Amino acid sequence: MSHDEDHITSTGEKLVRMVNQIAAFFHSRPREEGVAGVAEHINKFWEPRMRRQFFEMLDSGGEDFDELVVVAAARIKRPITPAEADLKLGIKVPPGDLAGAQK
Repeated sequence: MSHDEDHITSTGEKLVRMVNQIAAFFHSRPREEGVAGVAEHINKFWEPRMRRQFFEMLDSGGEDFDELVVVAAARIKRPITPAEADLKLGIKVPPGDLAGAQK
């Protein structure tokens, strides 16, 4: 295995590749079934940290995502942020921590 830096892939690039592979599989299905399949797969098998990163990337442009992924995003559960989780637990959160979380 090479340790060449050119072969290092970022977590974001891996996430884009994975979600686009899911979409490629579902492109063979009727459109509505494909959209539902992408969302269901991500909701079932991706942990909140992965979904959080997915939405951060999507919210900042998401130009690398397959079109089926972009459409399915409306059905994917958006995880709460750590600050929102603290607030639900009754832990006081500085207002700046919540500012970016509420969209």
